[in-house]
Amino acid sequence: MATTARRTLGIATACFALVVTLSPRLAFAQDGSFTAGKVFTATNSPVGNELIVLGRAADGSLALMERLATQGVGTGAGLGSQGAVTLSGDGRMVLVVNAASHTLSLFSLTGLRPALVSVIDSGGLTPISVSESNGLVYVLNAGGAGNVAGFRLAPAGLQPIAGSTRALSAAGGTGPAQVGFSSDGGTLLVTEKATNKLISWRVDMKSGLLGSRTVTPSAGVTPFGFAFDNRDRVFVSEAVGGAALASTTSSYVFAEQQPAKAMLVSASVPTLQTAACWVAVTPNGKFAYTGNAGSSSISQYQVGRDGSLALAEAAAGVTGIGTGVTDLAVSRSGQALYALAPGAMRVVAFEVGADGRLAPSSTLTGLPGMMVGLAAN
Repeated sequence: MATTARRTLGIATACFALVVTLSPRLAFAQDGSFTAGKVFTATNSPVGNELIVLGRAADGSLALMERLATQGVGTGAGLGSQGAVTLSGDGRMVLVVNAASHTLSLFSLTGLRPALVSVIDSGGLTPISVSESNGLVYVLNAGGAGNVAGFRLAPAGLQPIAGSTRALSAAGGTGPAQVGFSSDGGTLLVTEKATNKLISWRVDMKSGLLGSRTVTPSAGVTPFGFAFDNRDRVFVSEAVGGAALASTTSSYVFAEQQPAKAMLVSASVPTLQTAACWVAVTPNGKFAYTGNAGSSSISQYQVGRDGSLALAEAAAGVTGIGTGVTDLAVSRSGQALYALAPGAMRVVAFEVGADGRLAPSSTLTGLPGMMVGLAAN
């Protein structure tokens, strides 16, 4: 157990953000829509969590548009997760975890500005990641024994699904990192950093309940973030305990029948970077990226027709020496990729070329320091 604890602490050092001070609000011209061209993150503050909304102008520049209280509190430290802030599939809602108050906040994006719809108990302790598909929401709770719990989106907000709570691979000590639905909504996946396991369930979309749990050994060490492409293939980063220049990424597909078995396609393809913890994939499924916290870089992969991975560029994008990369998001158009760089209180935007190459387009500094989660539309 001591060895596991030390390993988890090492990854925390590599993959978590730094605590920095809050900045004043920046001006940005309102365009009347929050369902396109925006970037979302959260402060995870122990004195009051906030949803942060950035806007992107026609020239590519970013600016702070909104800071909205979630009516929950954060931990004031990194969550070691991907998916702390998540957009609904239809782009009309955004969900934010409040890790220290054990709650989940839901905002509507359809009005003149984002509006808080509901705040609800997460169904466990220390929620760190949330995912939505076709009105079904599952949250990953990392505290205590750890679990996933289900909700439905309703006009009045989130409604718990009775009997939806499911355990992880062990009662505590698993170090979960992310929960996420496959693109068709038929599979739910969780990564466990400390056990080196992938946990998956088939989803009954009618009832919202999960089937039997399937446990798959990870191809690489310290599976962390993941992203599904448009063909239900999933790409999983492997931080390898934060070891220098040792990170990898693997890809899997899921069998159509029960149970939800992850079948390996590419095993631990190197990033040649340090602490690959976050993953994003383009909407066309051709390119995948990892955010490498220890290298302050983004690696680019070419995705084959069968879901296989080939490293295209180890450091396709950089955020600045010592700034870190602690989350990634690709716009719905697939033309922009965003990265959190907490060491400099910045979000860095890149243009995504037809060949998947990244070109720096803008950087916004002076943001709230302890940001977690990243989503873009």
